[in-house]
Amino acid sequence: MELLILFFGLLFGALLVNANLNRFNVISGMATLENLAVAKAIAMAIGLGVILLNVEIGLGLASFHVKPFILGGIILGGLIFGIGMAILGYCPGTLAVSLGEGSVDALIGIAGGLFGGLAFTLVLPGIQGILGPDLGKISLNSITGFGFVFYLLVFVFGLLFIGLALWLHKIEKKKDLRWLYTGIGLAVLNAIVFASATTNRPIGASTTFPYVADLLSGITNNPYYTKIQAAGNWEMIFLAGALLAGLIISLVKKEFKFTLIHSNWLKYKGPSAANRIVWAFVGGFVLIFGARMAGGCTSGHVISGGMQLALSSLVFAVFVFIGLLATGKLFYLKK
Repeated sequence: MELLILFFGLLFGALLVNANLNRFNVISGMATLENLAVAKAIAMAIGLGVILLNVEIGLGLASFHVKPFILGGIILGGLIFGIGMAILGYCPGTLAVSLGEGSVDALIGIAGGLFGGLAFTLVLPGIQGILGPDLGKISLNSITGFGFVFYLLVFVFGLLFIGLALWLHKIEKKKDLRWLYTGIGLAVLNAIVFASATTNRPIGASTTFPYVADLLSGITNNPYYTKIQAAGNWEMIFLAGALLAGLIISLVKKEFKFTLIHSNWLKYKGPSAANRIVWAFVGGFVLIFGARMAGGCTSGHVISGGMQLALSSLVFAVFVFIGLLATGKLFYLKK
């Protein structure tokens, strides 16, 4: 099973590298609305995935894994995650891929994320009150059940997300279609990972950070670690595959390079290495803390949850983009 998970991680990393969706310049470019590749790929993955996954589940080949709609955690966690994503310029999953390509700031972001995961474990008992209330696992299927109306709406919502991706591509006026192939690939990969015959779970990344941080610090005698242990181990192996994909592809293409300051950071924040190191650490901390408040990240919540038409994931996505775009406008001011 570990080799299968590692292989899925390799495919995930290769898909991201195909369209450069793991890179700082692309994700920070989304925060400043200069690059829409991330939004287009996510919309395409959700749109196609909605149709593929729900038909797959309807045929009995997979199961729903809807995240609960914990109101405070979803809203506050989404905003905080978006802020961290803008500052850091990576998502939890893309950190591993970019580290494989030699991005030093991704390594620093991972360190910040480990501290963020550890901090969340420690403060969770004291912040339970602001995370609630838990409104339950709400999705299109939980509202309509299986039937004609459900499948009609599945195709309607799927086509709407696909239409959104194509509309964003039209207004961006770029000819590059690698985002399209990656979006399709992510939808297919998610459907395969969801299948009962493979791993029977969604793709995810952020649980790795508190899992590894708790292991390294020896703080494993707590209910949260017990809760995330299985998922954290799965995602750690998955991200190891993603890291290998970044490393192997960059070496084969002779593009591996140790990089701390990427061109987009230089354009907006200047050449100071100390400045980038501090903000990469802070961004990683904030990113993972927000992800754990919400119970997921871009891959595990927005894409995997969006494919299930889970209310928690769709609301999370809205607040992530609010936090991302607001921070992009305030944080990235041209020199």
